[in-house]
Amino acid sequence: MKAERLFRVLGLVDDDLIEEAASPAPGGRSAFRKWMAAAACLAVLCAVGAGWLITGGFRGMGSSAPGESGSGITSDNEPSSEEGATFMSYAGPVFPLTLAEENGALTAERETTWDFAPGTFHDGTPRQWGASVTDSYTLVNITDSDQTVTALYPFAGSFTELATQRPAVTVDGADVEGSLYIGSYAGDFQGVWQSDGQGGYALDDTTLNLSHPDSWTDYKALLADGRYLDAALGDGPVLDIPVTVYEFTDFQAPEGYDAATQAIEFTIDREKTAVYSYGFNGGAWDPDTGWQQRSYFVPGGQRREKELKLLVVLGDDIGDYVLQGYKDGGCDRGEELESVGCTVTRRTSTLDEVLDLLCREYLETYAGWQYGMEDGAVSAVPFTLFRRAVGELMVQYGPVSEAVKDRYADGRLDDIISEAMSQERVLYLAVTLTVPAGSEVDITFSLWKEPSFDFGCSGSENVGLQGYDFVTRLGSNLTFTQQRATLANTDGIQIERQNFGFDLEKGVIEVTLDLKMEHYYLEIRPDE
Repeated sequence: MKAERLFRVLGLVDDDLIEEAASPAPGGRSAFRKWMAAAACLAVLCAVGAGWLITGGFRGMGSSAPGESGSGITSDNEPSSEEGATFMSYAGPVFPLTLAEENGALTAERETTWDFAPGTFHDGTPRQWGASVTDSYTLVNITDSDQTVTALYPFAGSFTELATQRPAVTVDGADVEGSLYIGSYAGDFQGVWQSDGQGGYALDDTTLNLSHPDSWTDYKALLADGRYLDAALGDGPVLDIPVTVYEFTDFQAPEGYDAATQAIEFTIDREKTAVYSYGFNGGAWDPDTGWQQRSYFVPGGQRREKELKLLVVLGDDIGDYVLQGYKDGGCDRGEELESVGCTVTRRTSTLDEVLDLLCREYLETYAGWQYGMEDGAVSAVPFTLFRRAVGELMVQYGPVSEAVKDRYADGRLDDIISEAMSQERVLYLAVTLTVPAGSEVDITFSLWKEPSFDFGCSGSENVGLQGYDFVTRLGSNLTFTQQRATLANTDGIQIERQNFGFDLEKGVIEVTLDLKMEHYYLEIRPDE
């Protein structure tokens, strides 16, 4: 199904079409691909390996750090242009403030403080992990007329950690709430590591894995031309596409079968029909005949299962279908299980309406469990922004894209929705303020900044290091007259690499930055 097939429709809902499920499966099946087989293979991988295969890396899983660990400081203690390590888990840089509109009437001074006090971890845990960052700006109006602007503060993050990543804002010392905008997924896609037959490994040419940003230059490429910010401030996609929805409820299965499974089978013309699923665990299909099977573990208290299970059909309806119970998720012939049943309700809707339903269900019942998010984390995610992110992922890379990524080719809406929650993106905190003629306004953003790091089991020479990136002007339209950086509470850390010019032994904890220099980095190691 191509994007040009999408069109506007007046929804006709026929909720009265209720079909009771109960019928045997057909006798034969052709060669097919199966989700469950892939899931079984994943189960044998170690935790880090599985994470790499499934996600394309934890925040990027970049290459290992350079073999030589230079200080990044010249002999006369002046900053150098040397780049820092490329960490396996990359947390993104601290970005500069920008404005929603160009305004040559304002100039800006910036001072950023990195506080490494023990207990800087966002929940107050008495250990040094991350830094409390205070990013302060003085906006100066050099004209004789008041200037009202919308200040935008970018920060790298995800919905999963929004509760801890969202900055607090003050304007002239008074707390301000600010409005939130989101950019789309900041990364790309890549293949799966395969043996090259010569003892090495190489990525294949698929797009099955995520490839998160793994350096500040990835964000430079993302933000440099301004289109990413323009899209974030614009309207999200409208998906009022007509769909047919099959909802499965009132599940039944005999006792004694912890993995009792129900499968639906049907045959479609793939040029005229696309089928998406939510709440389904497995699937198989024959690309030659159009035969498909979608299956789910029957909810019944034996495992944590979504109660909401939908098939969403775009284009021509699926027509006749067959439902069959099985003893487990393999859905193999000879493993049929009778007395497995449900009620199937068919209705017409739009894709927008379906995504509204699924996103609300996900936030209310599933996100906290899936990600181990802390109390209050889910409530910190604005529904309208999360829903927009899901729609953008659908259109950019998902089932209704003109260039569907392999990762989403199976049409599992579960994957789209859960990854919209966790994918790295740039978010913008917006504050509208007025700078009086010939005067100035102070605006400060306070945030807990997670470090970039290498995993403890990796064997990397950078295990134990915490890396922080800082950019002076990337994505900003402000005219800066000065930028300074300061360290606080450094008694419990050692600086291993940097290009700021700090010198803890000599007590140099405040430096003036070179505005011509785009990128600064700081890599510290907490004392044992």
